[in-house]
Amino acid sequence: MFRRNRPAGNRAGAMLAAALGLFAIGAAPMASTAREPVVAGSEPMAAAAPQTLTALAGLEKGKWHLRDLNGDASRDICVRNVSALVQLRHGGAQCSHFVIENTDRKATVHYTCPGHGHGRTTITVETPRLLQLQTQGVLDGSPFSSDFEGRRIGACQ
Repeated sequence: MFRRNRPAGNRAGAMLAAALGLFAIGAAPMASTAREPVVAGSEPMAAAAPQTLTALAGLEKGKWHLRDLNGDASRDICVRNVSALVQLRHGGAQCSHFVIENTDRKATVHYTCPGHGHGRTTITVETPRLLQLQTQGVLDGSPFSSDFEGRRIGACQ
């Protein structure tokens, strides 16, 4: 779900914010074989007005396997809201989002989570069951950068 926020007093800024949109997300963790815990919220956050990222609209909900392309780590997550893939490392934190790119196959989003850091995620959709995900940012004072290949492997259990 997505929320629009219009800055007061700046017409150009308000038009840009309205055109790009701001949103909130949620997902539920499944299991992890990674050295780091899977961080994902369990409930979608409230939103003022629904809007979708075009690239994510065709992705299937369910159990996804994320393989770290820079290491041996992998993790399985239950995706009830495909937008949750944008904010993997900050899980259910209350974050504001700024959409940078929103095309049929690619979405890039910058998000800021007060008190927890920020991130930038790019998701390239290859098929409704296969994606490439690059994310980087700062989580509670520590930098992170990850590249994942995501494959839908079934229904959530």
